Amino acid sequence: MKAHPWFFRLSLLTTAVTLCVVVLGAWVRLTDAGLGCPDWPGCYGQWDVPNTPEAIAAANEAFPDTPVHIGKGWREMVHRYLAGILGLMILALGIFGWRQRHRPGQPWKVPLLLVGIVTFQAILGAWTVTWQLKPAVVTAHLLGGLTTLSLLWWVTLRCNYLGGTGRLAGTAGLGGVIAAAVLATVGQITLGGWTSTNYAALACNEFPACSLGEYWPERADFSEGFVLWRGLGVNYEFGVLDHPARMAIHLVHRVGAIVVTLVLGFLAWRLWRAGGIGHALGIAVGLALALQLAIGIGNVVYSLPLTLAVAHNAGAAVLLLVLVTVIHVNRPLAES
Repeated sequence: MKAHPWFFRLSLLTTAVTLCVVVLGAWVRLTDAGLGCPDWPGCYGQWDVPNTPEAIAAANEAFPDTPVHIGKGWREMVHRYLAGILGLMILALGIFGWRQRHRPGQPWKVPLLLVGIVTFQAILGAWTVTWQLKPAVVTAHLLGGLTTLSLLWWVTLRCNYLGGTGRLAGTAGLGGVIAAAVLATVGQITLGGWTSTNYAALACNEFPACSLGEYWPERADFSEGFVLWRGLGVNYEFGVLDHPARMAIHLVHRVGAIVVTLVLGFLAWRLWRAGGIGHALGIAVGLALALQLAIGIGNVVYSLPLTLAVAHNAGAAVLLLVLVTVIHVNRPLAES
């Protein structure tokens, strides 16, 4: 049983566009362009970025606290344009799936769920701007984007054009290991978002030590670093935490990396032992994990170069896609 072929093609294309939106969103955030447009959904009250002397003067008068930066404004607006196109594609996917719901093997429930998720993503996008980059909102927006990407890839796989389902041989209890791997990965991505949105990526500027040769500095302020809500009316661009609080966030993210390495390393070993497609999946999990670790270390050692910082976000997305593929392969289509 297979989904409608055009539904599969649209799902695959939408997944690719979502990956682009996620990576582009990371680039916007890491180039400090998250407030490149201080209003939403437009930019300084219009649908493009002010670029004439008259328009710039009017925009600066209307938004005196956020003067026009044309480069940052365009980075933000390109991201919004592409996200808007993605929203329409997901809506089309939901409608297509609903209309084909009586076709055997046609996914339609998850596509409809995605319409709701992307609607909430738009709300989070608006709050990201109007609440001035509040870390809890920006982190939630990141998680929403990765959830959308993961579910789209799941839908694409369940269309049954790429094959590869059925219980992997010799892997009793593997479902629990996969679940633990997903939970650990999502938790670490959440910590990574919290680290990035609180500008704590370089709070520890050494590796493997944190700073000044210390592995666990006593001055790290964990109680302040993980306050989730600080009220409205605060501009969080470039962060509001002092160094000890940022250091605490970074340290917890490093601990999370150790946990993820152990859990995903065990999953990779179990898959590799299964042989067949499990062998290939085990290698894929191991390689994706190793690449993420290398990029994370490189971000510290080389002081967060933009290319590596964006690649770290992309690597997290790839790791989730690999885990979704593992779930797909280990779950017969009859159970979907």
